[in-house]
Amino acid sequence: MVRNTNRHFKFDWITIILFLLLAGFGWINIISASHIGEEINYFDFSQPYGKQLIFIFLTFALIVLLLAIDAKFYERFSSVIYIISMLSLMGLFVFGKNVNGATSWYGIGGMTIQPSEFAKTATALAVAKYVSDLNTNIKTFKDQIQVFIIIIIPAVLVLLQNDTGSTIVYGAFFFVLYREGLPKFYLNIGISLIILSILSLKFGGLITTFISGILIFGYYFFNRRKSNLLVFILAFLLSAGVSFGIKFFYNSVLQPHQKDRISLWLRLEKDPEKLERMKKTFAYNLNESEKAIGSGGFTGRGFMEGTRTTGKFVPEQHTDYIFSTVGEEWGFLGSSLVVIVFVLLLLRILHLAELQKSQFSRVYGYSVAAIIFVHFFINIGMVMGLIPTIGIPLPLFSYGGSGLWAFTILIFIFIKLDSNRINEW
Repeated sequence: MVRNTNRHFKFDWITIILFLLLAGFGWINIISASHIGEEINYFDFSQPYGKQLIFIFLTFALIVLLLAIDAKFYERFSSVIYIISMLSLMGLFVFGKNVNGATSWYGIGGMTIQPSEFAKTATALAVAKYVSDLNTNIKTFKDQIQVFIIIIIPAVLVLLQNDTGSTIVYGAFFFVLYREGLPKFYLNIGISLIILSILSLKFGGLITTFISGILIFGYYFFNRRKSNLLVFILAFLLSAGVSFGIKFFYNSVLQPHQKDRISLWLRLEKDPEKLERMKKTFAYNLNESEKAIGSGGFTGRGFMEGTRTTGKFVPEQHTDYIFSTVGEEWGFLGSSLVVIVFVLLLLRILHLAELQKSQFSRVYGYSVAAIIFVHFFINIGMVMGLIPTIGIPLPLFSYGGSGLWAFTILIFIFIKLDSNRINEW
């Protein structure tokens, strides 16, 4: 399945350059966030920045392999890749290593591998294969259920490992399916559930039910000639069920640390003493992250000059909170440039996806963009306190071999698929 690639060097270099910019600047910030002492030995492989350098070098070998494999391989063996990935997730329940409360890792010698990162690519390939085999839009209920099952299986397996952040990422596929003809009904339901949940926790089930009732029947009143009253009554009953049911879910299903993070985000806690204790524990990272970003000003303090970063005020800053390093040392200007590069990467992938001649390549391209966007949006929103704290890395920036390699595989499979279009194989 490996071709002689000497004849085909035509890849989308814009996407590759954007990828290299993000990975390279990410490593620079990992240096700032993880170094100890004044002198830096960039080849000190006992430090996170030294280990990340090894991961980066291995990434180049991985890229060569991904681009050397025949593009048809990814479509032909997508189901096999998906099954192997699901088995790797199941194996964690027996052989998994617990890290920070999540059984999401395999310990291999001195290294750890997180299969949930790679499962996103496997799911993207499986979804693309299923949708392309339909050779039409996702219209029938049977097709919708089957593609939902492909997405839900890894999401549930990851959730059972107590990795909520990675579970949420699978919601990205609904944006992909919407592009492929999934009725707007599902998207509206998802957005409505989120809004109802937030309002119910903040204001209570009774007030939320009252507000939703006014909106639902107000809409029916102004559109009653075109609407069925029974549908609106059913919508009201469902919204009431969600409004009162979410409180039960919050109190009885969520774990204490998850409830505390949501409580801090929505300011639900009324007891000042308990609120202060929660801030010192669950909100400590967030508070220090916000201070670090705020201290950067417009142009930042400069490389290795961030006092809160060098002082290690943000615990494990080189992982999920790496963007706070960008904010402190490179300021608003540097942070904006990082955001712009991410947006350019997303827009480029979406543009290329629309140019694909193969539906498989198009669906996969949209999946790549959706997964990166959800990671990017949630991580930066979390670091800035705009959404609850969720353990989710910033693509190509956060420390870790699993994350870097998983996003490399995700992106470069699409680059290889796109090369099929460029070279007209």
